Amino acid sequence: MNELELLLNKRWILKSDDKELYYKVRDSIGNIRKFATEKLGCQVIENSLLVKLEKIPAKAEIYMGIEEFTSKEEYAYLCILLMFLEDKDAEEQFVISQLTEYIASHIPGQPVDWTLFVSRRRLVKVLRYAVSQGLLKVTDGSDDLFMDEQAGEVLYENTGASRYFMRSFSKDIMDYRNPSDFEESDWFGLNEDRGIARRHRVYKKLLFSVGMYREAGTEEDFEYLKYYGRRLIDDLEQCFDCQVHIHKGSAFFMMGEDCHMGTAFPGNNALSDILLLCCGKIREKISLGVWKVQKDEMIFTDAVEFEQMLKNVKREFGNGFTKSYREMPEGEFVKEILEAMERWTFVKRIESTHEIVIYPSAGKMTGSYPEDYTGGSQDE
Repeated sequence: MNELELLLNKRWILKSDDKELYYKVRDSIGNIRKFATEKLGCQVIENSLLVKLEKIPAKAEIYMGIEEFTSKEEYAYLCILLMFLEDKDAEEQFVISQLTEYIASHIPGQPVDWTLFVSRRRLVKVLRYAVSQGLLKVTDGSDDLFMDEQAGEVLYENTGASRYFMRSFSKDIMDYRNPSDFEESDWFGLNEDRGIARRHRVYKKLLFSVGMYREAGTEEDFEYLKYYGRRLIDDLEQCFDCQVHIHKGSAFFMMGEDCHMGTAFPGNNALSDILLLCCGKIREKISLGVWKVQKDEMIFTDAVEFEQMLKNVKREFGNGFTKSYREMPEGEFVKEILEAMERWTFVKRIESTHEIVIYPSAGKMTGSYPEDYTGGSQDE
């Protein structure tokens, strides 16, 4: 894995975690910064603590949250934790009761009740995430003590990396009111559809998203691929073990076996197998003319019909699933698989019209059981 790929694959490289890797990446920082600046429009942070490539996507996607978090409160706790660490030096220590007092005095809305187990559990989840990312070190004690009761204490140490966790903005964000305001701030003062901004947007979509799709407002990006697609393919295929596939209504960065950047599909798990079987059924319906492909390679179908297709996958192939999916109630199965397909941007739900949009990515890969599979259906 080359040094650029390492930075794309990790949040950052901390000197305290891997000194040899840290210096290896710093030795290549010139070439890394050149690619990051010219192609992605991303900042490279380099200092005595870490090396980081700011990976800011062209468009926020549903899968880009923190997987460990399941509530808005956890994101709020993380933001306040970062505020708390702003006033602390590297290697400075604190106990968890100092943090809980700080959160209680700074969180907006209803006060936090630390006597509630759910509040303590959410904070512990945030602190464990902070430790896993290298923001904190546990010096003494166990967070299980705090999870069990409010009086439980844990001693933490600030690593100093928290100051580089959040991205930097070129303008005051206090007037921002919508998520789209944060996307637009990258192009402040630039013509979004021309030149540098357009190039950055296209490279980001290919590297930071599952696929690039021809949707409303993306015509200029596909014009870029039309005229500069060969140069883009050469750039990316020279840097990474990959293939770039450009179609009429979509484009994809297809990783090779020696390319390791983020979470790849399909993974070596039961869920990926099921999603591949679902993609196979989608292609089957297209080939039979049941679902029609639009000019932009999108497919629109009724939500009930799509959910019935997912149920049919379970009935037909369910005996080959792992136990948890095999025994899962049909309604729960449909909910989990549909959510997974949305995370991978294979589909998108349109609640207002009760439709499902099937994206071109659902047709890039497919799966099926061997012809001699004898598992039978779950109805047998």
